[in-house]
Amino acid sequence: MRIGLAYLRGSVPAFEDFGFLPTDLVKENGLVNGERAHRVLDGIIIPGGSIVESGSLSADLGSEIRRMAAEGKFVLGICSGFQALAERTDIGRKSPCPIYREGLGLLNVSFHPMISNDRVEALVTGESFLTAGLTGERVTGFHCHTYGEIRGDAPEIMRSIIRRADYRDRRLEVTSGVCSDDGNVAGTMVHGALDENPALVENILEFLGAGEDSRERIMEKNRELRKTLRSEIGVETGINVEERGSETRNTPPAIMIASTGSDAGKTFIVTGLAGALRRRGLRVGVMKVGPDVRDIVPALYLIKEPMEEHSSIRIGHLGWMDLEDALESVRGRYDIILIEGVMSILTGLLNETVPYSGAEIALAAGIPVIMVAGCSRGGVESAAVDLDAHISVLERLGVEVPHAILNRVYDMDIFERASGGRYLALPRVKMSMRGGTPEVEIKLEDFCMRAMEAVEENLDVDLLISEAAEPEFRGYTDLEEIMRRFRKN
Repeated sequence: MRIGLAYLRGSVPAFEDFGFLPTDLVKENGLVNGERAHRVLDGIIIPGGSIVESGSLSADLGSEIRRMAAEGKFVLGICSGFQALAERTDIGRKSPCPIYREGLGLLNVSFHPMISNDRVEALVTGESFLTAGLTGERVTGFHCHTYGEIRGDAPEIMRSIIRRADYRDRRLEVTSGVCSDDGNVAGTMVHGALDENPALVENILEFLGAGEDSRERIMEKNRELRKTLRSEIGVETGINVEERGSETRNTPPAIMIASTGSDAGKTFIVTGLAGALRRRGLRVGVMKVGPDVRDIVPALYLIKEPMEEHSSIRIGHLGWMDLEDALESVRGRYDIILIEGVMSILTGLLNETVPYSGAEIALAAGIPVIMVAGCSRGGVESAAVDLDAHISVLERLGVEVPHAILNRVYDMDIFERASGGRYLALPRVKMSMRGGTPEVEIKLEDFCMRAMEAVEENLDVDLLISEAAEPEFRGYTDLEEIMRRFRKN
């Protein structure tokens, strides 16, 4: 028995393990090793990512998926893959008018903007090949999407309980899974559902009528597929990775990429660094301070690492895993850890809740920080002043800042005058479309490749990571002490 995994630009085929079920990659041409997918596959899984926004679901592959659905084979879409099976998705989150992208129309729903990044429980509410016999049971996983409001008449099979939507705390129960009338086509917004809930995997195997021999062959082929996935940076880039072997350290060194404010370029630099380090054969872990794990999706797209609970470091009530537990979770798994900050590294520093800022996370574990300031809004001069001020406060707090970057530099002469040799420069990168940011995720692959190229061509990667240090959780500094250091002249 053979189960396909769609391997498309803008998809994240290693974001999760899909219950270790996929045996074959299906590319945009709709072929599996030269044969039409519907002739050789017993089912197909379409992963998350930015498939709809990237426009990478070709007519050839769409035709194969429709054919498989019509023949009664199972078709499962997850997040963006779910959107690809729907009638249409409104990707115009920042537009006064809807901007629709058409799907395959196999599921009678449409998608509309609603951000959710929770770890979730989902109640099974209906029957399909995926949920047979589980109505009333709860499954776990996580949300990571920008377009999560589902409207339409398709039979519901899951409802997620979320605590936060569109950056606001509000408890909601939302439709997170539907199926076709025949029950062999299904979509879910719950990432990790197959990995965390064996009953769903068992339902798929039962639907296929897989005996013991078939199950063993599926697992064997899946091991080969996962090795193939990890051998390439990104999707269809042709950039192969030669593994260095098992060199992961018990406590991998870590470094945080933080900034003077939102939209400074943290995600761009983290993505580029992750890709550059992965190209060298390193096993790279990527983590995010706070809940918005959408920010690290581009890096995970390049390096083919899954999103895991330690991917989000909790600050206050926001995020998935406490710092101490997250550091324990990554032990022995990576060669280096890149941690992306949240907003300004100082945002939330003086909140009564401890920790509530990136600075407190860095201070609590002795994590060195690369500071970033963007030049787009106030110019190079203002960006340099912002860096000076932030670094001064961080040093008073006891946070080490070995490197700092002025991003989107448009005039190198002004940069030299403003930085005085203190900072590194990353020139402005021109892209045909703004893509890869959480709010306008249009061309994920374009953003990722440009990020890696920009970092490798303009920054000394060895220098940037040379100060990475083994983190050790030492406890949080209380608010009174933080305020004393913050105000110190």
